[in-house]
Amino acid sequence: MLLKLIIITSVLVALALAGMAITILVKPKGRFPNTHISHNKEMKKRGITCAQHTDTGCNPVDSAACCGCSMKEG
Repeated sequence: MLLKLIIITSVLVALALAGMAITILVKPKGRFPNTHISHNKEMKKRGITCAQHTDTGCNPVDSAACCGCSMKEG
């Protein structure tokens, strides 16, 4: 019973991964979405910045980039 469950689960996971891969290959300019906060236009509009930037206390004004996420000011 357990072996049957593992096989079914493996097949479903493989199908899901194959579906994502095919979607990326078929789309024009297909690539994985960039989910990092500092690269999200909507987050920038709302003034939400990198969590590492806030937590570590680094200040991009004093240096060229944030120490945690390499977020450049501007």
